[in-house]
Formats: sequence, C-alpha cells, structure tokens
Amino acid sequence: MIGVSVTASSAEDPFLWLEEVEGESALAWVREENAKSEAALAGTEDFESLQAALLAAYDSPDKLAAVSKIGSHYYNFWRDASQVRGVWRRTTLEEYRQEEPTWEVVLDVDALAEEEGENWVWGGARVLEPEADRAMLQFSRGGGDAKVVREFDLLAKRFVKGGFEIPEAKTNVSWLDRDTLLVGSDFGPGSLTESGYPRVAKRWSRGTLLAEAERVFEGEIGDVSAGVRAWWEDGRRQVMAYRSTSFYTDEVSWQVQGELVRLEKPDDAEVSTFQDQFLFELRSDWQTDQRTFPKGALLAISQEAFLAGDRDFEVLFAPNPRKSLAGFSETKSWLLVNELENVRNRLYAVRLTKEGWERKSLEIPENATVRVWGEDAEESEALWMSVTNYLTPTTLLRSQGVGQPFETLKQAPPRFEAAGFQIHQWEATSADGTQVPYFVVGSESLGQEPRKTLLYAYGGFEIPLLPGYSAGRGIGWLQRGGVYVVANIRGGGEFGPAWHQAALQENRQKAFDDFIAVAEDLIARGVCTSASLAAMGGSNGGLLIGNMLVQRPDLFGALVCAVPLLDMKRYHQLLAGASWVAEYGDPDEEGVWDWLEGYSPYHQLQSEVDYPAILFTTSTRDDRVHPAHARKMVARMKEQGHAPLYYENMEGGHGGAANHQQAAYVDALEYQFLWENLEK
Repeated sequence: MIGVSVTASSAEDPFLWLEEVEGESALAWVREENAKSEAALAGTEDFESLQAALLAAYDSPDKLAAVSKIGSHYYNFWRDASQVRGVWRRTTLEEYRQEEPTWEVVLDVDALAEEEGENWVWGGARVLEPEADRAMLQFSRGGGDAKVVREFDLLAKRFVKGGFEIPEAKTNVSWLDRDTLLVGSDFGPGSLTESGYPRVAKRWSRGTLLAEAERVFEGEIGDVSAGVRAWWEDGRRQVMAYRSTSFYTDEVSWQVQGELVRLEKPDDAEVSTFQDQFLFELRSDWQTDQRTFPKGALLAISQEAFLAGDRDFEVLFAPNPRKSLAGFSETKSWLLVNELENVRNRLYAVRLTKEGWERKSLEIPENATVRVWGEDAEESEALWMSVTNYLTPTTLLRSQGVGQPFETLKQAPPRFEAAGFQIHQWEATSADGTQVPYFVVGSESLGQEPRKTLLYAYGGFEIPLLPGYSAGRGIGWLQRGGVYVVANIRGGGEFGPAWHQAALQENRQKAFDDFIAVAEDLIARGVCTSASLAAMGGSNGGLLIGNMLVQRPDLFGALVCAVPLLDMKRYHQLLAGASWVAEYGDPDEEGVWDWLEGYSPYHQLQSEVDYPAILFTTSTRDDRVHPAHARKMVARMKEQGHAPLYYENMEGGHGGAANHQQAAYVDALEYQFLWENLEK
C-alpha cells in the first residue's frame, strides 16, 4: 500500500489521501465516481450494443492464434468466452497449418484460479533451455506487474512438487542450469531500488531456502534495477550482470571463465549478442580511436576481440534523419534487421562468413507494418513474418530460411467493414518548424465535410507507433463513420534516438507542440472542427492528454486520458515513478520544478477555464503508474467546479483490464463517451 509521503502535506495537496491505493476512503470515492460514470454512459442501448460487439470480437473463436516454438511444440496462450482467464496450449507445426488445429492444453488458468481461489492473470513463462521441459510460470493477482513465479513440468503438464516457487514481487528469474536459478526479487528491506525493482541477485539451488541463497550481485538503491541473467545461445550458457543506472543507461558485466568482466561501452549503449558477436545499439555517438559511430547505429564485433580491447566495429545498420532501427532477431545463421524509413518498414538479413558480413534484402509487402523473427535460433533457419496495417488484419507467414519463399499460415478475419476507407500519411509543421508525420484512416470523402475524428499519440520512451489492425478501434470508431489519426510526435522512436531525445525533460513541450500541430493541420484540411475532434492517450500518452486539457482546451471537443501521469511534482515518489526521472526530470533537483511544473497538468488546472469533456480511466491494480494521478486530477477538477468523468477498473494492471470482458467494457465506455461528446 502506498502511503502519504512525509515530504508533502495536506496543505500543499489536499488530495494526498487518494494515494492510498486500497484505503477505505479512497476506494469509497472510486466506487462513487465509477457509479456516476456508469450511470452516464453504460445504461444505453447503444453502449450495450457496442460492448457486446467488442466482446464478441475479442472472444471470437476464429481470431488469430500466434505461436512461439518451445522444444518441438508451438505454444499459444488463448482467451475466449469459455476461457476467460485463458489456457496455455500447444500443437505441432503440421497441426498449426490446418484450418482448425488440434491443441493440447498445457495449463488451464481458469481451473487453476478456481482451485486456488485466486484471480490469476497469466504473466508468461521462463523456459529452461535447451532441454525445454521445465518452465518458471508467472501469475499476477488482478493483472499487476508483481507476480508469483512457480516451477512447471512441461512434459507432465503440472507444477513441480516441492519445486522452485517465488512469492509475489516484481521478480526477474532465469535458469542457470536445471537445479539453479538466478533470482532478483523482494528479499526484504533494502533489496529493492527506489523505483521498486530488484537490486539484489541471488543464486538459488534446488532444495534450499530462497532466503538463504547466495548473493551474487547487487546494485545501488538509486538504480532503476540491477541483477544477473542467464540464457542459452550459440550452444552455451551466457551470463551477464547489469546495473540499470537510469531508464536509458546501464553498466554491464560479462561472465568470462567464471568471472564478471565490466564491458567498456557508453552507458547508454544497449548490448546484446548474436552467435559469438557483441551487438551494440547506440543512443549517442561512440568515439573510438578509429572513428565516430553515430547514435542510432547497430554495431557488431566478436566477443573475444572486444574483450581484448579491439574497437573495429562492423556497422550493421546506419541511421539517417528519416531512418531508424526498428529491431532485430536471429535465425541459426542470419541476423534479421528491421528498419523504419519515414515510419515504413524495410527488412534485410546479415550473416558473418569467412569473407566478412554478407547482406541480403528481404521482400516485404508495401504500405504495411512488418515484423520478422527467427523461429529457433539454436536449431533452425526458419523465420516468421507478420503483416498488417490499419485496415488489414494480421497475416502470419513462415519461411524455411532467408531467401526461401514465405508460406501463409494464418490470416485473421476482418472485424469491421473496411471498404471505402483509405490510409494517408501526411505531415504537419510544428512550432519550431519540424515536420511531424501522421497517419489518417478515413473514408474516400475525407476532408469534404467535418467528421468525428479521434487523434492518438504516445510520444515517449523511444517507442514508435506503427500502423496496425485493431478490432476495437474499427468497431468502436471507424465503422460508426469516424476518422482515426495517429501522430508520430517527438519523444517516440520513429526516427531513432534523436527523435526521442528532442523531447526529453525540459524539452517535453516539443512533443505537445507536435500534437497540437497535427490537430490544427487536421482542422485546416477540413477533416474535422475543434468541436468534432477528440484525443486519446494512455500512460505517458495520458500525460500528453492532460496537457492538451490544460494547454489547449479550445482545440478539442472531448478527451480520454487513460492510466495517466498527471502529478509531476510527486510522480517519482509513486510506485515505479523514480525509474522515469531520465525521461521527465527530478522535481526535487534545484531548478527542475521551474520547468517541470509547466507540464504538470495537476498543477495547471484553473477554475475559470472552460475545459472540454474528459473521461479519466485507470486501474486499482496498476502497480506501475499510480492510480492517484487520475484520482487526484478528477478530485481537483471537481473542487474547481468542472465535471470530468472517471472510471477505475478494480483489476487489470497497467493495461487497464485483466480479461476480455473488462477490456470490452472499458473500451466501450471510452468510445461511447467520445462519440456522445463530439459534434457531428
């Protein structure tokens, strides 16, 4: 439970009591506000019809079942109307090729929850490699980040009696060998960082108590997190220790002949491996004796050479102002590189031969978001590809190897009628002259008359927003005649580290200016009016929406602010907030609050301003972004005489919903609210 900090007082903030996540008074307030919002939105025939349509799509038995290979099987986690919490199941590749594969249930989470009297939410599995017969399964209560971890036998399909089990915490766990785990968790006072993540790593042997396990590494309490992890690659167990000194920086040590050796790299360079190579993703320029490698590049060098002091890197990806690295994966021989050029994917593969690095382009569909990944980097050259856009459901394809044809295995069915819609990519000019791209999905008559338009963005943590199919968006917005817009504003990762860093800390306003520019461009093009324009965002995007409320209330007809950050004076004292200081700044440092206050929506509210209609949504079980941000914002607005709506799901974690029923309900509330509050 989060209490009231001794560094603040009720005189400074009269709504501190709402920070008590499960406090009796706070929950009574939540239930009262929920009831008001449900009475305003959920009692109509339109709402019930929308909710039912959303739930039918989310629970549909013919939706796409994506798989991942573990051992000789292909695993999938599935939820539908009869499996609300879901089942973890598996099949063979030949079965998966069938229109209706036969699945073998490995674990029924609904049955487990009923048997144990817990509202378990599936949190994934850490599989022992290369054996692939044991896994550490993770479950949360209600959908939070904190999870219970338990050992599971994949052959017998049951939990291991007397096996490894870790109590509820934000835990990191990996297999060192069959009888040994590396564990970072809550081991009691002093074992967590100020951000609430593990700072102590232990080596835990089977048959011993976790409390008595050997400490093998620890970071500082001011780190974001610290630990040791192991994984199987290139026929051997790789082991590394790390200290995440901020959200974007870390110190990494590599195990060499049983000893940890610190890697001499820029703190903001991210390290990974491919075969016997180190890979470095750069967030800043790296100056060596030979040359300067630019931020955004992907570099490769043999582990042996690097540890010996060599810095003659091979550049596997080179950025430019409109091109960035979207990600990479590997097969047994090839590294699969995915780049973004003007927010559009391009793919190629590279491999190391006796003559050097060989490069081969991969053919992909145009005007689509494409992901590619290796099926089993230890044993197979096979690779998978997913293809989608705003109007096209996801297609899954598989190839036997780079250069081989792709076989279409699955295609999700459409959930809304896309005929007559078009996708456009336009640009707006921000306040400082920067060109900001954005995608628009609308009818062929776009711009001929104003339409109800929903504008969405994120703009933080170097995360790009790419076109993708959404049944909820199609049903809740597009098929009702609305226009949907995604803005690729600064702070995101669409154009690499520079695009992200342009809107960090005291420069955050640039992200907000970009969003405002897109909104104004839509109005200038005749797509909508301010009265028919809505905006939505969640988490860091919720901070964006909060600032649209207080900075440009004239620009929007309605807003949805989901799982948001809003109190930037105290964000770093609430749950995982301290881990985001590198993104936003530390309000306790001298001079920082002078500019941070300028984009703290909670502190910018004014009683005399006429604000647009707004709905705040959050979750009691969100243990990442504290629900008090939304609670206090609504309380202060109501104190000033405004009339926001508020809905707090009592489960669901940072995603806002623990199952499809909850997701359909919250989504219906948000779409219905926006639709009802915009002019035609």
